[in-house]
Amino acid sequence: MAPGEKIKAKIKKNLPVRGPQAPTIKELMRWYCLNTNTHGCRRIVVSRGRLRRLLWILFTLTAVALIFWQCALLVLSFYTVSVSIKIHFQKLDFPAVTICNINPYKYSAVRPLLADLEQETRAALKTLYGFSEIESRSRREAEPWSSAWEGTQPKFLNLIPLMVFNEGETSKATDFFTGQKRRVSGSIIHKAADVMHVQESKEVVGFQLCSNNTSNCTVYTFSSGVNAIQEWYKLHYMNIMAQVPLEKKINMSYSAEELLVTCFFDGVSCDASNFTLFHHPMYGNCYTFNNKENETIHSTSMGGSEYGLQVILYINEEEYNPFLVSSTGAKVIIHRQDEYPFIEDVGTEIETAMATSIGMHLTESFKLGEPYSQCTEDGSDVPIDNIYNAAYSLQICLHSCFQTKMVQSCGCAQYSQPLPPAANYCNYQQHPNWMYCYYQLHQAFVQERLGCQALCREACGFKEWTLTTSLAQWPSVVSETWLLRVLTWDQGQQIKKKLNKTDLAKLLIFYKDLNQRSIIESPANSVEMLLSNFGGQLGLWMSCSIVCIIEIIEVFFIDSLSIIARQQWQKAKRWWTQKQAPACPEAPASHQGQDNLGLDIDDDLPTFTSALRLPPAPGAQVPGTPPPRYNTLRLERAFSNQLTDTQVPAES
Repeated sequence: MAPGEKIKAKIKKNLPVRGPQAPTIKELMRWYCLNTNTHGCRRIVVSRGRLRRLLWILFTLTAVALIFWQCALLVLSFYTVSVSIKIHFQKLDFPAVTICNINPYKYSAVRPLLADLEQETRAALKTLYGFSEIESRSRREAEPWSSAWEGTQPKFLNLIPLMVFNEGETSKATDFFTGQKRRVSGSIIHKAADVMHVQESKEVVGFQLCSNNTSNCTVYTFSSGVNAIQEWYKLHYMNIMAQVPLEKKINMSYSAEELLVTCFFDGVSCDASNFTLFHHPMYGNCYTFNNKENETIHSTSMGGSEYGLQVILYINEEEYNPFLVSSTGAKVIIHRQDEYPFIEDVGTEIETAMATSIGMHLTESFKLGEPYSQCTEDGSDVPIDNIYNAAYSLQICLHSCFQTKMVQSCGCAQYSQPLPPAANYCNYQQHPNWMYCYYQLHQAFVQERLGCQALCREACGFKEWTLTTSLAQWPSVVSETWLLRVLTWDQGQQIKKKLNKTDLAKLLIFYKDLNQRSIIESPANSVEMLLSNFGGQLGLWMSCSIVCIIEIIEVFFIDSLSIIARQQWQKAKRWWTQKQAPACPEAPASHQGQDNLGLDIDDDLPTFTSALRLPPAPGAQVPGTPPPRYNTLRLERAFSNQLTDTQVPAES
């Protein structure tokens, strides 16, 4: 290296280099701490004493950790909602009201179709309970089980055998038909009930369902014989009714004129023409008031029972199927006009000989979609096809998913109106495996193993009516005589008998008041508020602003990476220079300038400051500074003829 270059390098090394041009990260961090606006970093550098410096390091790191923690909480809580409740007093649209008789079909109309099933059901009850006559338990046990089947060959009990299990025995059961013990294979699913127990023992009743090849079976047991008999009967009942055409089933059920005795809405008389027929697979003919198919949607401008819907229903208990339903009355559901009425899920039962008053409060909810929640606007982004001709809801999605799975697995549908595309109702003749398949799917659905609950999402906007139900005896004892006579006379053309109060039920549905409650979700945070909260946290814990954040990014990322890259480049450059340089023998060291060893040219040349500090060479005489020659300061004559007053006298 040339002497001049060495001097320049020495000066550059001694001069303090600051800022992004610092040669090392340590110098860069020192420069940052001395010049930043964050007070904690500066105190780390300028503090005296290790303890004080250590405390400031601890305080600064704690403040940084708190900033990250608070900012993380702010980010995590960004997608939260604030709920506001608004109450409006206005004229309200009356909801749709769907009414069904609990008994789906007239017993006199369907009895010929169910004659064999009822015969076997009565025989099974006699075998199990002996209810046809009062007998002791010992006599029933002594009587052969097969005595009830003499001369007959049961069809339905062979198809789905009823069995009795003793306590602790799961591999053996007593067959209803043969009365003999048989080995039971497959899984056993027990459905507990608190209605009653079979006799006084720990016996349970159940039935066995098998797949086509009968190699895979499942036994369903019930702690109550009532539930077991009704469930067994319902399976065969659905199988039989699935083969009946829809038009015939409508004729076997109740007409609007038969079901509706009187009708009033908002103080004005109404009739069957104000109701729309809706056929349900398990409830027969149902009728909807104020449906979307009507020309106008009814509304009410006053609250109270006098301004709602008032109907008297003819239940006709004599036409009830004794094995299908065990209660008497009607079912009603309140829903939106464009909503499908799942009356089997959320229906309210109406008692006979009672006046049921249902007061309503309307609540309308509006939820925010993604990313605030997983709700859907119209179900278009849900991977389940809506098989119902109605607006999307969570219930519609779940039912559509189950029916679609059933069509895919069993080849048919059940409890669905309308049916899924390219599907029909399950019956044993066309789908002999449907009962086993249906129960397996239903069990998987209840246990959330079908995946429907994970696929379906709640709707973002929906209406909900909060119901308050009250009961009163109707008709009263003093008005029963004349009221029943008048109603019998009014319905003389439709009903060919004298009405009894147990055949009638009164229903009143009304708004308790016209206060509509709206629950509205809105974003609890905005980008401006988030940035403001960030600034507040930075100012609180570190006394810095967004400019400090930009400075930190520049120093800790851009400048630091630049220094690291520059160091690596210089290291690689030196390595490459050493690799390319030819090898040469080392020359012996020779001193030049024997008079002063400090001027060795192989060492770095001193700067002006360091040269003053150099010691004199040993054994050498340092020459002194000679005195000046004063005659050199004599002025030469610039002119040949000089004025007399300016002449210098001659030296003597």
